[in-house]
Amino acid sequence: MSKAHRGVGIRELVKAGRGTCPVCKRTGVKVLYENEINEKKIKVCKECNKAIAHGKKQEAVAAL
Repeated sequence: MSKAHRGVGIRELVKAGRGTCPVCKRTGVKVLYENEINEKKIKVCKECNKAIAHGKKQEAVAAL
């Protein structure tokens, strides 16, 4: 059975949701997760989203 619909929600985004994460500065990763930092919404990668949720990477978030 084919998986033709996998990732169909992000194909319509600019560059298929890929870009540079503002927290870890990695390029070419999917930045799909919105976080509210200093009353401003930013999109981060999956790893940074989980790290922020668990209380890690606080110094990187404070710098934004």
